[in-house]
Amino acid sequence: MKVSIIIAVYKDVEALELIIESLRHQTYKNFEVIIAEDGKSEEMKTFVATVKDLDIKHTTQEDNGVRKSNSQNQGIRASSGEYLIFIDGDCTLYIDFIEKHLAVSSEKSIVSGRRVNLGPKYSTMLRHKKITALWLEKNFIRKYFDIANDAKEEKHTEEGLRIKPHGLIHSLLKRRKKELPLLGCNFSCYRQAIYDINGFDEALGNSAYASDTDLEWRFKGLGYKIVSAKYIANQFHLFHKRKSGTFKRDMMDQIQTNKINKQYQCSKGLNSYS
Repeated sequence: MKVSIIIAVYKDVEALELIIESLRHQTYKNFEVIIAEDGKSEEMKTFVATVKDLDIKHTTQEDNGVRKSNSQNQGIRASSGEYLIFIDGDCTLYIDFIEKHLAVSSEKSIVSGRRVNLGPKYSTMLRHKKITALWLEKNFIRKYFDIANDAKEEKHTEEGLRIKPHGLIHSLLKRRKKELPLLGCNFSCYRQAIYDINGFDEALGNSAYASDTDLEWRFKGLGYKIVSAKYIANQFHLFHKRKSGTFKRDMMDQIQTNKINKQYQCSKGLNSYS
């Protein structure tokens, strides 16, 4: 089965280079890479053109403020895989990331994973190529507490644990009944599922709600189940300072109105590009 890895990017070519390197080592090989850029960076274009060893596509749009949902919808439209995996442009992947998403997938499930947040120390080492994501993966048990302490000051570290989910452990993890809320930087589904809800709701603007909370309730409304891939499909999140954002009450009001009206297909989504 062909998989499309859709990467939401904005200007950070250095981080994208690390992601591409982690994709080169994937255990599952039948995939394409969609660089869904929110903007038209010449530096990004130049870098993508240098990647010759992966099946890669690059979508762009005018840089008119952050419009992540728009760029992700364009990425979906450009993709050709039967199965879609969504990640952010600052998350490097374990070598079995694609394989493990597929291992817990089904046609009526949305697979939701998590990430290990790196602090500035290890993020800088990765960016400066003093270590690789593959090295960090192999040494994570030994280095975990250093990573946690490194990021503790920022108070955003998600507690992580590297479990190699083979055999009995993988079987037990796969059968967990506890549901995990959808996280926009690490989730996957069959192509039909994202088209059933008409993709990301561009009317919600620049908000994390548009890429996780809003998607989740609409998927569930159509009978899809959110399946946990925590500790199974693993990724490292590169450190960056949190961007300040403004909570928009009208956006949440719109989501609530959509819920009341059972509007599982957003009005401004993938159909905007037909």
